[in-house]
Amino acid sequence: MTYELAALAATALIHLVAVLWSQRSLERDIGHAGNVGTREGLEERLSEETLRLRRALGNHVENTGLFVTAVVLVSFTETNSWITALAAWTFVLARALYLPAYRFGWVPLRSYIFILGFLACFVMIIASLLS
Repeated sequence: MTYELAALAATALIHLVAVLWSQRSLERDIGHAGNVGTREGLEERLSEETLRLRRALGNHVENTGLFVTAVVLVSFTETNSWITALAAWTFVLARALYLPAYRFGWVPLRSYIFILGFLACFVMIIASLLS
């Protein structure tokens, strides 16, 4: 397995953590019955912690697509290098830090962490184009 594909697998594990953390907080706010119910009028019943975790999860989902694109391009073009491996693991580190940064309101650090991961994807994409 390439370093980039291993980083993609690690990103999936971060996604699992994000879902579990968000759901645990949601269930703490509305209980199990509310969690498995229709969730009508949900936003008004949620704590700031849960709202932040749900936004962090949404952001993770949005950014994972770009990373998948970068990994696919590097893999299919066989442009794997120490640069793409470093960029892939930089993305993983950024996403792992982004979740607590969003949850605990680490401003402006959260934005810098986001930018780091975002740019790491484009380093990979550009590397695949320059082959």
